[in-house]
Amino acid sequence: MPPAQQRSETQARVDAWTWAVRLFKTRSDAAAACRAGHVRVNGVTAKPALTIRPGDEIRVRSGGLERIVVVERIIHKRVGAPVAAQCLIDRSPPPPPREVLATLPQRERGAGRPTKRERRETDRLMGRTD
Repeated sequence: MPPAQQRSETQARVDAWTWAVRLFKTRSDAAAACRAGHVRVNGVTAKPALTIRPGDEIRVRSGGLERIVVVERIIHKRVGAPVAAQCLIDRSPPPPPREVLATLPQRERGAGRPTKRERRETDRLMGRTD
């Protein structure tokens, strides 16, 4: 390989690394999340080709939750879950308890827009007044 195309063992693209350590299911999902602004490296919004190094903090927002990981080791290929766990330090906050999630109002799928009466009831539950 020409020198410009050789892989470095101390740095990698953020989209490839987040896919390799199983933060995303596919590499294209990782790249799309970067383009959408859901991935931040050391507090800065990351493009897919941003180079990361050991010690960088990566924040990934997906599924309504935020994952905070610190790069421990650089890998370029997707590996098994036990090996992937050794490549990062997970500093994510614990997910909210199920009791809290159960108290949030949810609508039936396909129920359409809330009626005026339902909206007023929701506002009352949330403590909003006009």
